[in-house]
Amino acid sequence: MPEARVLIEACVDSVPSALAAEAGGADRIELCDNMIEGGTTPSAGTIAEAKARLRIPVFVMIRPRGGDFLYSEVEYGVMRRDIAHARALGADGVVLGLLDRGGAVDVERTAALVDAARPLPVTFHRAFDVARDPDEALEALVRLRVERVLTSGQATTAPEGAAFITRLVRQAAGRIGILPGCGIDETNIREFVAQTGAREVHVRGTSPVRTGMAHRNPRVSFRAAVDDDDSVLEVTDAARIRAMARRLLGEEAR
Repeated sequence: MPEARVLIEACVDSVPSALAAEAGGADRIELCDNMIEGGTTPSAGTIAEAKARLRIPVFVMIRPRGGDFLYSEVEYGVMRRDIAHARALGADGVVLGLLDRGGAVDVERTAALVDAARPLPVTFHRAFDVARDPDEALEALVRLRVERVLTSGQATTAPEGAAFITRLVRQAAGRIGILPGCGIDETNIREFVAQTGAREVHVRGTSPVRTGMAHRNPRVSFRAAVDDDDSVLEVTDAARIRAMARRLLGEEAR
């Protein structure tokens, strides 16, 4: 009997990109926003429009912000709501990942989110790649009944982590899917699959396309540089807002 074909999941950040991925032969979509931060939860409109136009499954990223994967109670509440909205909008699966302060899988809250997502399948995303002990993390996810793990093999790219991914595939032994992603493209995909034994791959496959905008102001750009330390977040400072409000009142009082 011939071996089953390898499934291609395309990671996209817009409905046009999702449609292009489907036209190119992708089998499944991971739908995100804000790819410059590694992907966050897409808008309700994006999910709804993708589901209205696509025939292939759409898995929705559940990630309330960029940066690391240690989430506050407020952010955890956002994730619960986003899962409920994704389900209501017809998502075919969700993608999520939470770690505790020490770098282990946050088992308690991951379990609650997995339960909230059911009956949808769940992918644990590349939070796995910064877990302190990947062997322990994989076994925790098996116990949590997560369907698959997205990973670059704890390396910068999946091809660089190929040897470790091969070991993960053996460790998983069919109990959980191993979905390699990051840096897999048309130049290396065939060899990568042959080396690792992976039966699914996660790809971007983007090319630069200029919009139809004729006017551009070269003095203004909305793309800010991103700090490469994931544990550093730009968070609104109440004291600074208070200082501005007081300053404004002071100016008005003159």
